Amino acid sequence: MHILDIIAKKRDGAELAAPEIEWLINAYTNEEIPDYQMAAWLMAVFFRGMTDQETAALTMAMAQSGDTVDLSQVPGIKVDKHSTGGVADTTTLILAPLVAAAGVPVAKMSGRGLGFTGGTIDKLEAIPGFRTTLSREEFIRNLKKYNIAITGQSNAIAPADGKLYALRDVTATVESIPLIASSIMSKKIASGADKIVLDVKVGKGAFMKNREDAVKLAKAMVRIGQLVDRDTVAVLTSMEEPLGMAIGNSLEIMEAIDLLSGRGEPSLKEVCLTLGSQMLMLGGKAETPTAGRTQLEALLDSGQALAKFKEFVAGQSGDITVIANPGQLLSACLVKEVTASAQGYVAAINASQVGYVAMRLGAGREYKGQNIDLAAGIVMHCRVGQRVGREQALANLYTNDESRLEQAAVLLQQAIRIEDKPVNKPPLLLGLVDKHGFQDRLE
Repeated sequence: MHILDIIAKKRDGAELAAPEIEWLINAYTNEEIPDYQMAAWLMAVFFRGMTDQETAALTMAMAQSGDTVDLSQVPGIKVDKHSTGGVADTTTLILAPLVAAAGVPVAKMSGRGLGFTGGTIDKLEAIPGFRTTLSREEFIRNLKKYNIAITGQSNAIAPADGKLYALRDVTATVESIPLIASSIMSKKIASGADKIVLDVKVGKGAFMKNREDAVKLAKAMVRIGQLVDRDTVAVLTSMEEPLGMAIGNSLEIMEAIDLLSGRGEPSLKEVCLTLGSQMLMLGGKAETPTAGRTQLEALLDSGQALAKFKEFVAGQSGDITVIANPGQLLSACLVKEVTASAQGYVAAINASQVGYVAMRLGAGREYKGQNIDLAAGIVMHCRVGQRVGREQALANLYTNDESRLEQAAVLLQQAIRIEDKPVNKPPLLLGLVDKHGFQDRLE
C-alpha cells in the first residue's frame, strides 16, 4: 500500500477498505508517514466524510494501536460512561459509585481538564491522598472488590488517537463527525468496557452547539458501537447553563458528596439518574429506565451510594474523613461575591464564559501541563428562569490569586443576562439515540 494512493482515494470520495485504514493508522503511529501527508488525508476526510464501515475500521485501528485493557476476569457486564465535556459536569463523581452500588462494575480511564471543561482526574486529586494512577493489577483488583475503579488515561491507550488529535488541532480538522466519533469510541473500546453510555452535551457550553449536529455525532458513535459489538446508548443533555452549581475541583467534590448524601442540585441529579438508568439497563440490572431510576433513588436515599463512594476513595488511598467533613478539602483564601446589578429574571447564563472565568481563577488549564489551583472556582447561586433582586448574590468566586478577582467578577456578571420579563427554563434532556435511532423523548 502507498500513502499517496490512500490520500487520493479519499480525496476523490471513494470508500477505503478496512485493511487500508489499518495500514494507514499503524504506519502513522510508527512514524512511517509524515505529518504533512496525514494532514492531507485528514482534510480529505473532513470534506468527503466517511462511511459507517470506514469510521468503525478507523475506531478499531486506533483502539488497537497500543495497549488494550482486558476486563474479562471481572464478573458482570462492565459499563462505561463518557461525556463530551461541559461546565460543572460532576456526573462521573456521582454516577460511578451510584451505579457500582447497584451492582454494575464501572471501570473508567479518565483525563485531565483543558480549557473550560473540567477533568475527572483533577477533581479526584482534590481529595487528599487519592491515587489517580493505578497499575493494571490494582485497577482490576479494585474493580473486583468494589465494583468501581478510576485511573488516569494511559499514554499507551490508543496512542494513534493522541497523535491524530494533536494534528487535527493544528490543521483545522477537529470539527469532523467521523473523526470526533472514532476518537471518543477508540478510547472507550481500548479501556475494556463491554457497553457504553454517552452523554452528548449540546449548547453554548459544549463542543456541539446545536441539537442537529449532536444527533449526528450520537448516531455515529452508536453505529460504531453496533459494528464493533459494543452496545452503546447516547443521551443528549443541555449545556446552555452550567449543569451543577459548582465549577472547580474541590468545589465539585463537595457538590458530589452533597448529592450522594441525598441532597444536591436538581438538574445535576436529573442527568445522573437519566444516565444511570441507561447504565443499569445495559448492565442487565433494570428492565426499563423507570425501574433503573427507582433503584438509583433508593440507593441515594438509603446512604448506600455514599457508602460506595467511601469504599472507592479508601480503595485508592484517599482520605475518607473529608466525606463527612467536606470543609477539610482545600479552600481558597480569597472569596468574592458577584451580585445582580438590577432586579429581574435570569434569562441566560453563558456556560462557556462561566467556565472560562473558572479557568482564569486558576481552576482550569489554558495549555496542557499547566498547574491548576484545586481550590479555585465558582459556586453559582442562580439558575435560568429564576427571579433575582438588585444586589442579590449571583455567584461566589474562589481563588488564591488576588490579581484575578476583579476581572473575573466583571466577566462573570457579563455571562449572566437579566431581563424584566419571566423566561421559560430551557429543557435539560434533549433526546436519546440507541440502535433504533433518535428519540426526542426519554421515558
